[in-house]
Amino acid sequence: MNSITLDDVDDLALGAVVLGTGGGGDPYIAKIMLREAIAKHGPIEIVNAADLDPDGLLLPICMVGAPTVVVEKFPNGDEAGRVLRALESHLGRTGVAVLPLENGGLNSLFPLVVAAELGLPCVDADAIRRAFPQIEMSLFTLAGLSSTPMTMADSMGNYIFFDSVDNATGERLARSCVAQMGMLAVVSAYAVTAGECARFAANGSLTYCLEIGRRIRAIQEGRPGAYAEFLRFCEAEILFTGKVADIERRTTGGWARGTITLTHLDDPRRAMRVEVQNENLIAFEDGEPKAMVPDLITLLDTETGTAMTTEAVAYGQRLHVIAMPALPQWHTPEGLALAGPRAFGYDLDFVPIGGTR
Repeated sequence: MNSITLDDVDDLALGAVVLGTGGGGDPYIAKIMLREAIAKHGPIEIVNAADLDPDGLLLPICMVGAPTVVVEKFPNGDEAGRVLRALESHLGRTGVAVLPLENGGLNSLFPLVVAAELGLPCVDADAIRRAFPQIEMSLFTLAGLSSTPMTMADSMGNYIFFDSVDNATGERLARSCVAQMGMLAVVSAYAVTAGECARFAANGSLTYCLEIGRRIRAIQEGRPGAYAEFLRFCEAEILFTGKVADIERRTTGGWARGTITLTHLDDPRRAMRVEVQNENLIAFEDGEPKAMVPDLITLLDTETGTAMTTEAVAYGQRLHVIAMPALPQWHTPEGLALAGPRAFGYDLDFVPIGGTR
């Protein structure tokens, strides 16, 4: 993939919702922004980190907050420029490309908008290859890289710059600020070089997202074998097929939390409960965990093939619960300590998809 054009936007958004695992924000607004950016500035150049000067500074960008807020509140367009200009000024260097920090939801598309507006290429990579709710849950953290200096801005013109003693503290500081910024902010963190990105990031993640989206579109168009091809490409499996029987939602501490309960379509005695913290974290069937973070859990509408964000799930929907493996780095002891079930407060030993307890 050498560029992102108007023809790619819808497919990229479809893949982004799958990788968002319920979180990451609805990409609808980001799709509008990306279409306008491409119409104004032309296709966005996509580059591999390994092809850049290894000492070149990358400009990481993402939105942080509660996904449910993005439905009604979105950036005014100036936040990204402010945080990235501040980062360059602090470091005394000029960035050579924009880097997505997260591949999921609107954070797959928003960095492309920023790249178009800045006249820079966007790196075909991210720091997770899925969405996670906390800034320190990153492959860069696993590599020992600092998330700060961190810059943040909101749609009201507020701007924050800080350093932290470690990445977990940086997350807590950022989360406190986001709560005061109306639950949504634009953030730049992990000012890495192209060489560090090539070594430690999830390289090829934008291409991966686009290819997932193309397979979801094939499902939606009813092409023969499309579902099987999607599952094969993602190394995924259908854990459960059911109807949404209950939804409990709350927004606390800068996150959208809740529980989605489904009853099986063919056997009403069976039930699955999906626990949510921005993203779908753990899927329990009759109290037994069937999939859990850091592996991916995505909900797909059985009739339309639409991947569901947390805020879009509604009572009565018929959904497939899809499980996909995370990158191998997340299955290491260090990866599980950072983003496994205990990192989210669940007293569970991680079991990979298809594993036994």
